[in-house]
Amino acid sequence: MANKTSGTRQKLTFRLDPSQTKPRNPIAVAAKQRSAGSHQKSPSALRQAQKLIVKKLPVDGEQD
Repeated sequence: MANKTSGTRQKLTFRLDPSQTKPRNPIAVAAKQRSAGSHQKSPSALRQAQKLIVKKLPVDGEQD
């Protein structure tokens, strides 16, 4: 049987004041805001992309 009261029951929520919340790692927050990270694809990603391009090329000998 389904519990019919769970949909209408008031949900428990925790509210924190903005002064209480602080970033766990301020360096990570700064890095995320400036979109830090790798700027180039790795060699393996480039190699995989090249393999995919080669697979998509039509083969001259197998035309129907």
